Amino acid sequence: MLTSADTELIRVLADPLRLRIVTLLAHETLCTTHLVEETGARQTNLSNHLRVLREAGVVETEPCGRFTYYKVRPEVLEALAGTFGRLAEVARTTVETGRKRAC
Repeated sequence: MLTSADTELIRVLADPLRLRIVTLLAHETLCTTHLVEETGARQTNLSNHLRVLREAGVVETEPCGRFTYYKVRPEVLEALAGTFGRLAEVARTTVETGRKRAC
């Protein structure tokens, strides 16, 4: 069963730019400057998306001098993947058993 936290995380990751940011951060820790270069987004727009990702717990910051680096929190993505994996198992069982509710 999807929890409200799962639903919120799905909503956060449903935005194409945020998903692109997470994909980039899965490969390496990057600062805002790098993310602007990679995505072509404006810095203010990117900062807003990073704030949403931070508040959702998907990314965390790492100060480095005058720069702030961002890195993805793999445990958050693993938890969501686990939820979808369990949901897929339930769906597989439902299909295999032909379970359906009578009208």
